[in-house]
Amino acid sequence: MTEELKRYIRLIPKAELHLHIEGSLEPELMFAMAKKNGVKIKYNSIEELQAAYNFNNLQEFLNLYYTGADVLLTEEDFYDLTMAYLKKAHEDNVVHTEIFFDPQTHTVRGVKFESIVNGIIRALEDGEKEMNISSHLIMCFLRHLDEKSAMKTLDYALDHKDKIIGVGLDSSELGNPPSKFTNVFERAQKEGFLTVAHAGEEGPAAYVWEAMDLLNVMRIDHGVRSIDDKKLIDELVKRQIPLTVCPLSNLRLKVVSDLKDHPLKRMLDKNLMVTVNSDDPSYFGGYVNQNYLEVAHALNLTKDDILILVKNSFTSSFLSEKEKKRFFDKVELADRSLR
Repeated sequence: MTEELKRYIRLIPKAELHLHIEGSLEPELMFAMAKKNGVKIKYNSIEELQAAYNFNNLQEFLNLYYTGADVLLTEEDFYDLTMAYLKKAHEDNVVHTEIFFDPQTHTVRGVKFESIVNGIIRALEDGEKEMNISSHLIMCFLRHLDEKSAMKTLDYALDHKDKIIGVGLDSSELGNPPSKFTNVFERAQKEGFLTVAHAGEEGPAAYVWEAMDLLNVMRIDHGVRSIDDKKLIDELVKRQIPLTVCPLSNLRLKVVSDLKDHPLKRMLDKNLMVTVNSDDPSYFGGYVNQNYLEVAHALNLTKDDILILVKNSFTSSFLSEKEKKRFFDKVELADRSLR
């Protein structure tokens, strides 16, 4: 890959639409919070913790992810976590981000829902003031838990509708199809929340159909298994449903064995509305620019490919049409100066 393309990727403004804030918890911050909050973690050093990042599948990662989240106890913790991510995003020229959070991971440990939301939102507001990053917050339901637990979490969210734009679905995909959550998604939509769902990562293309047709989602998170189903590809293109793809996550969780085999370029060539995102960057070896750089290198992407992906990131966002236009103008200006 040329230095010119690397520079283009680094400097073009972009949006990130698939980022779990708990998955941006860097080892140094995890240890600092554990010490501050008196939480015992089973790793004795940063090196020992990082050695555990050699995952064989999604579940192995989730086990570590939930262990790491145990150190998050106070509103200030969620503020610090979010600010740390925003600083990394700012370095990558992310100008808009739509962040996931998993309240059930924390409320089960006695952390107050308000502490989680208020900490994240305060950081997002400061991030806009200090770094000019606009943002939205999306609450995810944990799919390995039952729908009753998701309903209870939705109840909590009703008092914070001014802060939370949408709901999503994440955690262990296999054996937990979207159809398990039809009622809670229907209720969330009636309450005015926008909807997204993880589907087609480890789970089959059939889960993408379910997320679209039963949960009525506006965006599919991951969705790489869609490539297995021609009819599904046609439907995704027809409806222009975005797919928030996370290349390094797919590599680290063995969804693909080599980035050269990643379907991103094929998806682009089929006119799918694909975007590039970092998912859980602390655990998967890179924030959003690293994802662009590595997948561009592996798949021989061009500046034109990168420009499409970047424009898709804004098209796929929950920004207003007026805001999207403002960002498209920024992208086009940057594109002209970087050519």
